[in-house]
Amino acid sequence: MATGFDGKEYAAGLSTAPGVYRMYAADDSLLYVGKAGALRKRVASYFSNTPKSPRTYAMLAQVARMDVTVTRTEGEALLLENQLIKSLTPRFNVSLRDDKSYPYVLLTTEQWPRIAMHRGPRAVPGRYFGPYPGVGAVRDTLNLMQKLFKIRNCEDSVFRNRTRPCLQHQIGRCSAPCVGLVQVPDYADSVRRAALFLDGRSDELTAELGTAMEAASARLDFEQAARLRDLIGSLRSMQSRQYVDGRAADLDVLACAMQGTGACVLLLAFRDGRNLGTRSFFPKTNGEDSAAEVLSAFVSQYYAEQTPPQEIVLDREIPDAALIETALSAAAERKVQLKWNVRGERAGYLQLATRNAEITLASELSSRNAQQVRSEALRDLLGLSEPAKRVECFDISHTMGEATVASCVVFDANGPLRSQYRRYNITGIEPGDDYAAMRQAIERRFRRAVEEGGVLPEVLLIDGGAGQLTQARSALAELGVDSVTLVGVAKGEERRAGHETLILADGREVRPGAASPALQLVQQVRDEAHRFAITGHRGKRQKARMTSKLEDIAGIGPRRRSSLLKHFGGIVGLKAAGIDEIARVDGINAALAERIYANLHGLAPAVAPPAAGSEQGS
Repeated sequence: MATGFDGKEYAAGLSTAPGVYRMYAADDSLLYVGKAGALRKRVASYFSNTPKSPRTYAMLAQVARMDVTVTRTEGEALLLENQLIKSLTPRFNVSLRDDKSYPYVLLTTEQWPRIAMHRGPRAVPGRYFGPYPGVGAVRDTLNLMQKLFKIRNCEDSVFRNRTRPCLQHQIGRCSAPCVGLVQVPDYADSVRRAALFLDGRSDELTAELGTAMEAASARLDFEQAARLRDLIGSLRSMQSRQYVDGRAADLDVLACAMQGTGACVLLLAFRDGRNLGTRSFFPKTNGEDSAAEVLSAFVSQYYAEQTPPQEIVLDREIPDAALIETALSAAAERKVQLKWNVRGERAGYLQLATRNAEITLASELSSRNAQQVRSEALRDLLGLSEPAKRVECFDISHTMGEATVASCVVFDANGPLRSQYRRYNITGIEPGDDYAAMRQAIERRFRRAVEEGGVLPEVLLIDGGAGQLTQARSALAELGVDSVTLVGVAKGEERRAGHETLILADGREVRPGAASPALQLVQQVRDEAHRFAITGHRGKRQKARMTSKLEDIAGIGPRRRSSLLKHFGGIVGLKAAGIDEIARVDGINAALAERIYANLHGLAPAVAPPAAGSEQGS
């Protein structure tokens, strides 16, 4: 145990309330964060004489102090634990690393709602259903929603400017609200029923449709009754394909495979009888070699952010199962069950998940081993004492000096760290001056790191020749950064892959060749930086060109420009509108509408004498 810290005495003074405990080392670095249904009992268990794993003994040997936070419920303890693990990254905690945002189904809230896939922040008003294991599951769901309920999926800019039904209506997948072929109440009913289905309330939906069908028959509306009959048949046919033990499945199946301290958790999801597919996760184990502990940490962290199903089937019993089950039930405001000794179809699904977890982990470890070989080869090539833990690469992208963007991508020992990628909009330089652009990007990236004590890479790749490398070296020298190994990556003969020249810090030029694992790693990082820069540049260039089309029109200032783009959903919708439609926008008279239309279609010069009282752009 750590000198100077008496864990037994500390535990004796703790409350029996639920909460979160934190263990710190002598240098005040955070070692571990844990949750407890009863703080005194849980903390005391660490300092008892019961046998523990070597990893736990190693952790306890470093503990110099502890802190606790008492919570009102076990659910709050679970939530707080996961927030701290995510934000503070303790040294000994298993942590779930997943750089990809989960896909959702979005049902917007407007007069004519649309249904679409959504990733990222929930900025669009509407209901979000999910998350789904992958994009394929979302697309299947959207396809089903259009077939069953005929809800539009087109963008608002397209919807507002339709004059006749599109192909989706012609093939029976949209009720064409854009041209008034469906009434508002009927469309609202379809949207409400779609929401019931996405909520997993298909039994309630089927009962409602049955009542509506009988009512339609009673009033002799046989066409409507037939449509409802077909819809009920489609729903029952779809559900009958994937019931579990005779009931519509609403469950997740989780299996954990481990090799050493490498882990893969495979999730197989069912919602309302539909198999949504699988998703693989690779938690950072930080030395933990118990699959049960890894799976317990995964369940806590994953379902702290995602709504749990009614049933979670596990391939093994996990620590704190009762605590986690209670916390998840409280957070979901309904009963959530954790099960591991299962039979029948659930056992079959568990076997499938376990096999896939083992195969996926083997593939991932093979890829990691290859990455490690490349990292070691780069170490040898650059004369480093150990493989680089962090490699960054900068690239510049522009079109003849327009919309210059610099990218910075980051790789660690396991591959890309996409959450740490950065783009820099380059300003105040001569168009096309790649040297100045590179210098500005390097200064901005490393000045902040120096001032705020941020992390620095061991290796910094510069996509370009000696000129770009010189600018980067000069910028780092001015900032006093001398711990970074700089490498320039110059294109090979005829820009052929595998023929690149690496310009080293001492001025040497080496050509490792296409078979070199070190060059393969450099190419991988450089290509990712190039892709990220190009994507940013194209977006910036497109935005600038679209915005300038309106800015160049006399009489269009910020307010009118905003009104036009908001009314038509963007420049594409505005361009598709006629003069009369443009003139209906608040603040746009007929003369200005004609000028806008002419400019957008290349029929007249952009600049014309402004009408009396026109708004000035400023």
